[in-house]
Amino acid sequence: MGERLRKLYAHGREFAWTGRIRYVTGRDRHRCVRVRVWGGGKNSQVLQADLVSKAILPWGCATDDAYPTPKDVRSVIDYALTQGWNPDLAGGTFFLSESEHASSFELDDFLLTDRLRTEAAPDPTTRVFRAAEEHPDR
Repeated sequence: MGERLRKLYAHGREFAWTGRIRYVTGRDRHRCVRVRVWGGGKNSQVLQADLVSKAILPWGCATDDAYPTPKDVRSVIDYALTQGWNPDLAGGTFFLSESEHASSFELDDFLLTDRLRTEAAPDPTTRVFRAAEEHPDR
């Protein structure tokens, strides 16, 4: 899926969002989607969440087709608003980071990761395997 601007309506306003497929490397290579959301126009403060797929597949990330749904993005928005994101502010980026938010936020198919922003961030592989063990039906 290519990067394109999508629309989502929540909290009485229109949000625009994109999802860009990337990959993070640790012990394994994982599919990751960088989600960016604007709620007050193109010059508003952007919300960014890097979401690593929880999928464990026999052929690895090459066959992983995980992509956030509008429901997932709505969950990201809802959580970010409770954490202080103000979509009406001009400029800047509000990050949902693994280091600050992973203990209280995850999606059915994704975990937050900081690995796209910094190589020094923790390897997501252990967390992905732990999530698979906790929910083997996914």
